[in-house]
Amino acid sequence: METIPITEAREHLADLGNRVALRGERLVVERRGKNLFALVPVEDLELLERLEDKLDLDAIRAAKDEPTKPWAQVKKALGL
Repeated sequence: METIPITEAREHLADLGNRVALRGERLVVERRGKNLFALVPVEDLELLERLEDKLDLDAIRAAKDEPTKPWAQVKKALGL
């Protein structure tokens, strides 16, 4: 994965967009040696979102089996 300075990214955004969209490249944009963000193909983003959704669903399913407390008891414990 290539890292480029933000000044270069500003100057060449259209070209970088083409590299990402057409060639599937992944680019990391940095400022002062620190990574700020990444330019990735939309397909990569969609995959990441599907993975996050799956993790969320897995967490919901796992939490479903945990014991619960009545809302009144929770409010009392929180002093509400």
